Amino acid sequence: MARFQQSTLSRIAIAIRMLLSAALIAIIGSSALAAERVQPKQPPATTAANSKSSGDKPIAEEQNRVSINQASAEKLASTLSGIGLKKAEAIVRYREQNGPFTQIEQLQEVPGIGAALIERNRHRLKI
Repeated sequence: MARFQQSTLSRIAIAIRMLLSAALIAIIGSSALAAERVQPKQPPATTAANSKSSGDKPIAEEQNRVSINQASAEKLASTLSGIGLKKAEAIVRYREQNGPFTQIEQLQEVPGIGAALIERNRHRLKI
């Protein structure tokens, strides 16, 4: 009888090990899947004719650039990525108070406009 109990305990121990192994494999597998989901995906190659920028606004071609000296606040806001109506109004207000911009980098003098925002939109801007 003692031998029967030992054999049963041995089988139970083996079953527990198998269950733990399966659980460990499941955990490792789900961790790998989660890691794949967290990894940023590379954006597809873009062309000027049919693509959009990170701000979901069409990429401007040379003839579609917006003039920071002539455009309305609404036009600036609708064309530039990361520029809403408030920042666009600040650009127009700065232009009205200080005269026309002589270079695109002068936009940094407008409160709320930084170098990164200018770089993101450089291909959309003209004087």
